[in-house]
Amino acid sequence: MASSQTTRRLWRNVTLFDGLEQLPEPMVVLVEQGRVVGLWPESGFDPSLARGAKEAASGGVMTPGLVDCHTHLVYAGDRAGEFEQRLEGVSYETIARAGGGILSSVRATRAASEDELIAASLPRLDALLADGVTTLEIKSGYGLTVDSELKMLRVARRLGELRPVRVLTTLLGAHALPPEYAGRADDYVSLVCDAMIPAAAREGLADAVDVFCEGIGFSPAQCGRIYQAAQAHGLAIKAHAEQLSNLGGSALAARYGALSADHIEYLDEAGVRAMAEAGTVAVLLPGAFHVLRETQLPPIELLRQYGVPMAVASDANPGTSPICMPTLMANLACTLFRLTPREALAGMTAHGARALGHPELGRIAAGAPADLCLWDIQQPAELAYAVQTGRLRQRVFNGKVVYAR
Repeated sequence: MASSQTTRRLWRNVTLFDGLEQLPEPMVVLVEQGRVVGLWPESGFDPSLARGAKEAASGGVMTPGLVDCHTHLVYAGDRAGEFEQRLEGVSYETIARAGGGILSSVRATRAASEDELIAASLPRLDALLADGVTTLEIKSGYGLTVDSELKMLRVARRLGELRPVRVLTTLLGAHALPPEYAGRADDYVSLVCDAMIPAAAREGLADAVDVFCEGIGFSPAQCGRIYQAAQAHGLAIKAHAEQLSNLGGSALAARYGALSADHIEYLDEAGVRAMAEAGTVAVLLPGAFHVLRETQLPPIELLRQYGVPMAVASDANPGTSPICMPTLMANLACTLFRLTPREALAGMTAHGARALGHPELGRIAAGAPADLCLWDIQQPAELAYAVQTGRLRQRVFNGKVVYAR
C-alpha cells in the first residue's frame, strides 16, 4: 500500500481511455486537490504547465476508476449447496420457491451482527478494489425487516469509511417476500412503503430504492407503490427487471424516471423505447447470466439502436454471481453479450456512473474527480480481452494514490 499527501500529481505518456473512448495519442494528466485539472497530448507538452507537480508515473494505460453500479456485497453465509443443485438440473426459480435462493441468505444475514457482516464483506470489497474499483453501489435486500435492512445499509456505509472507496447505498426491501408474510405480499409492500423507506430516508442510509419486479418477486402494481414512496422521500429509483420474464418492469421504472433497469434479458422493444425516452441506463449483469447458464440474451442491438447507455456490473452476490472481479465482467460482456471492448469499458466507467446518478464520475476530463487507474497493459481492450489479476499498477481515489506496486 502507498498513500500520498501530495496534492499536485502528474502522469506522463499514458494511453488514455477517458470513460467513453480511447484518445488517439499518449497523454499527460495533471491532478490537483482531488480533481483532474489538465489533459494534454504528450507530444509538444510544455512542462511549465505543470510546474511544481510531482511525477506519479509514466507509461501504461489509464482509465477512470471502475464503477461497479450493482452489487449485493453485504451478506452472511454462502449458497454453495444451491450451486450444486443447479448443476444437477434444479432451476433457480424452483430453488427460490422452495425457500432457498434469496431467503437462504436472508436467514443468515438476519442472524449476523453488524460487526460480523463487516468482517464477511471486507474481503469481497478488497477484491473489487484490487481490480480497480473506486465507486460501487451496495444494495440491502437480505434482511427483509426494517431493522435488518437498516443494519445492512449501515454496514454498507461503514465499508466506505473503512476503505478508500466511494459507496452508494440502495434499499432493496422488495427483494423477496419474507416467509412471515407468505400470502400477504401487499401487506409486506405496505411495510416497505410505510416503514422501511421512511426510516432509511430519515437516517440518511439510502441513496436509492430498488425492487425485484418478477413473477417470483413483486408485481408491477406493487413496484409502482414502492416507487411512489421512494419519490415522496426524495430517493432515486432502480429496478431488477426482465431477468426471468417480461412483466414490463423496465418500462414501469422508466415512467418513474429510474436511474437504471438491471438484468433485462427479456426486455422488449417497447421497454427499450421507454428507457431511451426517460434516459434510464440498461445495466447488464453477465455474471448472473453465466452462473445461471441462461440462454435469453439482452437485446443489445435494440439498446444500441435506441441509444440506451449500457452499464456493466458484477452483481456480486452469494447466489447467482459470487464473483468480485469486475474486469472478468468486461470479458463476459464481450464474449456472452457481444459488446465491444470499448462498450464494456464505458459500461464499467462512464455509463456505470450514470446508472448511479453521478455522471461526473467514471470520466477523465478537466474538472472531473480524480478517480483513476493505471494499468500495466498496452491498450485498454486488454482489460476485456484477458482474464488476469495483477495488472493494476496504481489506484487513485480523490486524487491520492491509495494503491501502488
